[in-house]
Amino acid sequence: MTQNPPNAPHLADPILTHARKDFSALESGMSVAEALESIRQRGAGEKIVYFYIVDAEQRLIGVVPTRRLLTASLDQRLTDIMVSRVLAIPQKATLMDACDLFVLHRFLAFPVVDEKRRMVGVVDVDLFTQEIFELAEQERTDEVFEAIGFHVSQVREASPWRAFRVRFPWLLATIGSGTVCAVLAGSFELTLARTLALAFFLTLVLGLGESVSMQSMSTTIHTLRFTPPTWRWFLRAFRREIGTALLLGLACGATVALIAWLWRGAIMPAVVIGGGIVLSLSTACVLGLSIPATLHALRLDPKIAAGPVTLAMTDIFTLLFYFTLAAWLL
Repeated sequence: MTQNPPNAPHLADPILTHARKDFSALESGMSVAEALESIRQRGAGEKIVYFYIVDAEQRLIGVVPTRRLLTASLDQRLTDIMVSRVLAIPQKATLMDACDLFVLHRFLAFPVVDEKRRMVGVVDVDLFTQEIFELAEQERTDEVFEAIGFHVSQVREASPWRAFRVRFPWLLATIGSGTVCAVLAGSFELTLARTLALAFFLTLVLGLGESVSMQSMSTTIHTLRFTPPTWRWFLRAFRREIGTALLLGLACGATVALIAWLWRGAIMPAVVIGGGIVLSLSTACVLGLSIPATLHALRLDPKIAAGPVTLAMTDIFTLLFYFTLAAWLL
């Protein structure tokens, strides 16, 4: 598994463990002058971006940006200048939930509230400017190597023999799938001989299937970091992937079929090529979801094994559907 950099928060941590407690809560009955006097007496905390307004029961009811507070008339009430619609983070939320809110709404800070909407802390954007980017920088490097079958930490400063032992077993998956694909192509030799256009587009069909399977696999592995794989999650993700697969397959299949028809002038080979792409991309999406989820359920690291296995299975099924459809229709 990818190791977090030292002192970096884990995105599944409760947000409350990273929230600041030095927030400024002002009572709703105060005037601007009274609020400024209260701030001078109690201090404004280390990093104040917003001033939060609470009622008599300490429940959050509004927020006043610093600039608005400083430019308002001294006799105005806080309730007159506050923004009453306040987006708050529940204290049971995770760091990942808070990160999503920062990305979606682009605020500089969010209050953290309990079940009764009483303020218990504040989280500001500084939490994500260094730690999360350090984590993302390391993971970007690791994910490239993990997708092709080995962890970067296993080969960093390793001897040639050790690097060979780590990398070669996963290349066997590629060799095995390539051998199976060669046997499949040989068994459909007569079909290929009848229509050479099938051979011309074979590399394109395989490339599309591999690209889609890797996209689906990457999304699934990222989701599995924060979501336990349950049947309910799998069925929901499966329905989403099937819908995505059909749209991708129809769009790519229709485009390539049109190209094949315009180039070769034969309708049936174009239909076979387009139909093969629809079937292969649909299968690729399902494999990209199912293989990482299965490896995770077996307590294996999906980031290490999912890439070679997914690509191998995608290539085999792509050729099987492609040639079988051609044998039926041509």
